[in-house]
Amino acid sequence: MSEITAFANRLGKNAKHLIKWARRQNIEAWRLYDRDIPQYPFAIDIYGNHAHLQEYDTGWIMQHAEYEAWLAEVVEAVQFITGFPAEHIHLKQRSRQRGSSQYEKTGRSGEDFIVHENGRAFWVNLDKYLDTGLFLDHRNTRALVGSEAQGKHFLNLFSYTGSFSVYAATGGATSSETVDLSNTYLDWARRNFELNRIKPEQHRIIRADVFQYLQNAAAEGKRFDLIVMDPPSFSNSKKMLDILDIQRDHPRLIREAMQLLEPGGTLYFSNNLRSFELEPTVAKRHAVAEISRQSVPEDFRNRKIHRCWTIKHR
Repeated sequence: MSEITAFANRLGKNAKHLIKWARRQNIEAWRLYDRDIPQYPFAIDIYGNHAHLQEYDTGWIMQHAEYEAWLAEVVEAVQFITGFPAEHIHLKQRSRQRGSSQYEKTGRSGEDFIVHENGRAFWVNLDKYLDTGLFLDHRNTRALVGSEAQGKHFLNLFSYTGSFSVYAATGGATSSETVDLSNTYLDWARRNFELNRIKPEQHRIIRADVFQYLQNAAAEGKRFDLIVMDPPSFSNSKKMLDILDIQRDHPRLIREAMQLLEPGGTLYFSNNLRSFELEPTVAKRHAVAEISRQSVPEDFRNRKIHRCWTIKHR
């Protein structure tokens, strides 16, 4: 059996199980293949009737013609198993990203379309940026936030396209603030809010540097019952006052976010830095529980895609 046949067989086996599973879970966006076979280092995600392929940089060296032929075989196998037309197969080559590069434009425009997840709707674009607008690995955490939001005041820091805020608002949050520095992604969040009929009077979208926002919010006496903070590992965006290094900066970010958290409230803190270690002083100061095992969805073979904690007042 050839390697490409083994790859196609694995796709078919995964699809047979996961299509039924996704239908039961009420989701249209899920991971089909997660670097299952080392010779095919791809993450393949299904978004409705589109497939999003990310090739991870392994450092392998191939002749250009050989590489193009190999890539064509991969795309053909995905087409064959999914039944999607060629224009619905979206391929990206992706090395490890640092900082704001994960949000940079690819140079292609692509098409915006809607996918549904647990009764919510989200705009995605599989071509324009390296990321799609919806991080699938946080699906479980979004659902947790939605289930806990009733009657709460919610804060979403480093909000990206606002998916956590959509869950909180549709889960019955009394109010929310959605904070990010990127106009592009805050505009995307607004469109997600409109799609889910979320009232802007109760659910505010705020463009701000999170460090600055935390200081201002504390000075204004703002308080929240539920906070999500999912920062990038690193950012040197020119819009920020300082460079963000999450390993270095997380004690300060958590400390200042906890100043805004009501007694009995919960902060969900997450990041995807592979080498990340939570500073011991955080656990000394607060009640901390790691929930990564529950927060990574079962369609992700890579159980280390992110780490997630709940942090509460002692």
